[in-house]
Amino acid sequence: MFRTRKTLVAALATFTLSLTAATLLAQMAPAKNIVEFAAGSADHTTLVAAVKAAGLVNTLEGAGPFTVFAPTNAAFDRLPAGTVDSLLKPENKDQLTKILTYHVVAGKVDADDLIKLIKDGGGKAELKTVSGGTLTATLMDGKVMLTDEKGGMATVTAADLDQTNGVIHVIDSVLLPN
Repeated sequence: MFRTRKTLVAALATFTLSLTAATLLAQMAPAKNIVEFAAGSADHTTLVAAVKAAGLVNTLEGAGPFTVFAPTNAAFDRLPAGTVDSLLKPENKDQLTKILTYHVVAGKVDADDLIKLIKDGGGKAELKTVSGGTLTATLMDGKVMLTDEKGGMATVTAADLDQTNGVIHVIDSVLLPN
């Protein structure tokens, strides 16, 4: 089959490179859904606790696709003292659900799509959230900024974290609906 040792070595090298490329592609492909990814992130433990308290785990593990603007633990820490603890109480589930679904847009909007929407919109894009509210996206100093209905702003600090059922963009503030 192989006439020389060089041919055998070349064939093995090609096979090894093919396996390595396939392994890298498999590692790059999303293997987790949005909730699984967030649950594995040390920066999103508050978000995961809130998603559980709101009963949104099954929804955000669903087929989607979803675009989630995911506030970090530090973003939740910037809310007034006691806010998170209060929101996590069962009697505040509706309010918590409204806030969390305000961070979700139906469909997959990656960074390139979002920037195109902003440019096509003359410098801003209005995004309808799952809660029924609107987020306004703009560009400031090359960064995507989101403005909520109360005038609060968040910066996208990490974009295009692709998951099996959508995409996550990490933000540095909690956005609040009217």
